Amino acid sequence: MITIINTKKTLFFSLLFLTVNVFSQSKFKVALDAGHGDHDYGAVYHGHIEKNIALAVVLKVGKILEKNSGIDVIYTRKTDTFIDLIERANIANRADANIFVSIHCNANPNTAADGCETYVMGMSKNASNLQAAKNENSVVTLEKDYKQKYNGFDPNKPETMIGIQILQEEYLDNSIALAGSIQRNFIEMGKKSRGVKQAPFMVLHKAYMPRVLIEMGFISNPVEGAKLDSESGQEEIAESIANAIIAYKKEYFGAGNDDVITKPSQKMEPVKVIDSTPTTKPVVKTPEIKKPEVKPEPKEDTPASSGVVFKVQLSASSKKLDLTPSNFNGLSNISMSSDGAVYRYMYGNTSNYNDAKKLLQDAKAKGYSTAFLIAYKDGKKVSVQEALKQ
Repeated sequence: MITIINTKKTLFFSLLFLTVNVFSQSKFKVALDAGHGDHDYGAVYHGHIEKNIALAVVLKVGKILEKNSGIDVIYTRKTDTFIDLIERANIANRADANIFVSIHCNANPNTAADGCETYVMGMSKNASNLQAAKNENSVVTLEKDYKQKYNGFDPNKPETMIGIQILQEEYLDNSIALAGSIQRNFIEMGKKSRGVKQAPFMVLHKAYMPRVLIEMGFISNPVEGAKLDSESGQEEIAESIANAIIAYKKEYFGAGNDDVITKPSQKMEPVKVIDSTPTTKPVVKTPEIKKPEVKPEPKEDTPASSGVVFKVQLSASSKKLDLTPSNFNGLSNISMSSDGAVYRYMYGNTSNYNDAKKLLQDAKAKGYSTAFLIAYKDGKKVSVQEALKQ
């Protein structure tokens, strides 16, 4: 009898260990994409070649992230090779990556132009944003059978992507958060920030996860180009990008034992997406880290005034929807909040974490595979990890 009990205990603890071990092996997957490659040189100015700089920085970012046992790094290319835009996205999709980060250099005939900017996927009326997307998207013409492959997409006509479904916008909220983290880290390393922007980049359109495209700086600018093409400059910017990714992971996926950020940045806050065309070149005062005013009209979400409340975020979109079950696959008890540019749609409202997890399962069963938990404390949004400490 004693032998049987001990056997059961052994089996129980073995299964418990196995279960814990399986969950502990779940890693945060980062897909890193070095823009251009091989016969696609990207921008070339003053002897600086975009494809080489992008690859060098990506490898340095990956090297930093790979030191973290809780992060897996997927590369779209690690050598000077040409990868189709759609294949870059597919590499990330097949790996089931948590985020996709495409790294590029900017360029402008005006050699005085400088600064860094990070793009998220979206349509834009801003001429400069559309031009940036047009420049990067034009690489599809180097691909074989690109007209058939991209279903009529014309890099000279970004409006051909106007049919993007709201499903694509599910990732917009997290994409903006990641972009904001990247820009804040750039600011802290002393770079001029040109903000977080939206534009219809083809490589972002086909990636089904939070995704950003980074323009690290202008290689057309003699000073900035030389810095980007230097070993020290690349190490510095790679460190900033890696730190931003780790900060994002900690905020949305929880902290790991070796989530070491060499230069901690400011706490992640809402960012303003720049979508206006200035008539004159401004001196940018880092507008993307200023907390935007919340417009009272769309603020239909009213978290409890005290205590902790959990909700399930279903999606984020530039479109305002009626909060009816028919618009949310039959789910009721829908609430909405907005920062003026993005509408966030939430399901449920509970102070019990176990109930919140059941709500999350309900949402995923209804087709919201990318839904995730969010939390409020005393009416202010906090991380789930912070809420669970209460």
